[in-house]
Amino acid sequence: MTVPFFSGADVERAVSPHEAYDAVKAAFIAHARGDWTMLPKLYVTSSANGDFRAMPATGGGHAVLKWVTSFPGNPAKGLPTVTGVVLLSDSETGALVAMLDAAAVTALRTAAAAVIAAETLCRSGAETTAVIGCGVNGAETARMFRALGGEVMLWDVDAARASVVADRLGATVASSQQEALASDIVVTVTPGRDVLYPEGSLRGGQHVSMMGADGPGKAEVAVAELARADLFCDDWEQASHGGELAAGVAAGVVTRDRVTDLGRVLTNEAEGRRSSRDITLFDSTGLAVQDLAIAKVAAAKADQLDLPRLEL
Repeated sequence: MTVPFFSGADVERAVSPHEAYDAVKAAFIAHARGDWTMLPKLYVTSSANGDFRAMPATGGGHAVLKWVTSFPGNPAKGLPTVTGVVLLSDSETGALVAMLDAAAVTALRTAAAAVIAAETLCRSGAETTAVIGCGVNGAETARMFRALGGEVMLWDVDAARASVVADRLGATVASSQQEALASDIVVTVTPGRDVLYPEGSLRGGQHVSMMGADGPGKAEVAVAELARADLFCDDWEQASHGGELAAGVAAGVVTRDRVTDLGRVLTNEAEGRRSSRDITLFDSTGLAVQDLAIAKVAAAKADQLDLPRLEL
C-alpha cells in the first residue's frame, strides 16, 4: 500500500485561499450542527520551550489526526515554529488516504478562520484591516485577505519580515504597531507572550480575531478588555481551557453564557455583532475539523499532482 505525501508546497498548490475559506466555513457549520465531530486537542507538554498536540476529528467520510508541535523559540535557531503531520483516513475502511505537512495545513486553516470571523463579526463599513505578526500563519492570513480582494496593512516586531511579506502580497506596512492595532479589523497572530491590547485600549466598533494565544499561559488581550467586548470562539471546550479566554475564565470575568461559538452565528442560530459601537473579539484555538476540511480538499487532488508516495 502506498500513500501520497503532501509537502508544504504541495498543500499550497492543492488548496487555494478561496478553497480553504470555503472548506473551513463549511467545517464550522458542520461542527455546529453536529455532523462533524472532534475531541478537544490534547497538549503533551515536553518543556518550557514548547509542546506537542494531538488533534483528532471525523466527518464527511473521513477521519483525521494531526500530530503537531509549537515551539515559539525555534525561528531563532533556524527552525520552524510549527512542525508535524496530518494523517487522513477513510472512515469506512480505516485505510490511510494521505499524509500532509501539518504546518501548511495549519497556516491555511488559521488564515481562513481569522478571515471568516472578521467578515462575519466586523461592523458594516469597516475600512481598515491589519494583521499583527508576519510569521508563517500571519503571512498566510494576509495572503487570504488579499486573495479575497481586501486591502491589508502589516506589522511585525521584525520590520524587514513585514516588508518582505508586504512586497510579496501587494500589502502595506503600518507606520507603527499603534496604527495597526487601531484598525477597524485586526488579526493578531503572535506567539502570545505579550499583551497587545492593555486595559482600555480597544476602540468601540473594532473587531479583533485573536489567533496567537492558542495554548495555556498565552494572551494577546488584557483580561479587563474581555469584560468590555462581545466574545466569540471556535470551540468553547478548547477556548475555556487553553485559549485567549482561559485567563478570563480563571479570573471569573468570562462565563459560558458570555461566549458564542462562531459556528452558531454562521448557521443563524446565534446573534453576531449587535451594533456598530460594539467591540467583538474572536478567540481561535484551532479546530481539528478545520484541519480535516483542508486535508479533504488536498487529498481530492492527489491524482492531479506529481506527489511522492510512501510505502506502508
